[in-house]
Amino acid sequence: MTASPHPVPAPAPALPAGPLLTERLVLRPVRSADLPAVTRLWTDPEVRRHLGGPVIDTVIRIRQRRIVGAAGFHAVVRAEDGVVLGLVTVEAEGHGGETEVSYQFLPEHWGQGYAREAVGAAVARALESVPSVVAVTQEANHRSRRLLEAVGLEHAESFVEWDAHQVLYRLRR
Repeated sequence: MTASPHPVPAPAPALPAGPLLTERLVLRPVRSADLPAVTRLWTDPEVRRHLGGPVIDTVIRIRQRRIVGAAGFHAVVRAEDGVVLGLVTVEAEGHGGETEVSYQFLPEHWGQGYAREAVGAAVARALESVPSVVAVTQEANHRSRRLLEAVGLEHAESFVEWDAHQVLYRLRR
């Protein structure tokens, strides 16, 4: 998960248009009705623990205007009841120019395999059309590191950015 001071980047789409379906989930473009859940992702201290802390109000307002229907941003919705669980972003020109996946999930949905299922599906779909996918997370974010390893990404490099030790994971086709 990459921490960024920028309001909402405009990632080029790295996944084909239309929803991505898994056994339990639907990954689809963000809708206006998703904004309360997505805003919680940006403001929840536990979600933002390794992402630079809660986002300030002015940035939230900018993000809310830009994220609905934006390419590359996918609401992760539980198929059985339509509850928004989190957000997966796939950016074609991400870190180092490679396709980058990032994700945030609401704490009440942690530990149920939803993030692994969603991120794994997004990475697999992206690898159908690009040679590699990367993800960046803080070195201290052990849960995120385990998730990335569980979906097949491997530690590729370490560096310091945003005043924190970061690790980059990569999976090649």
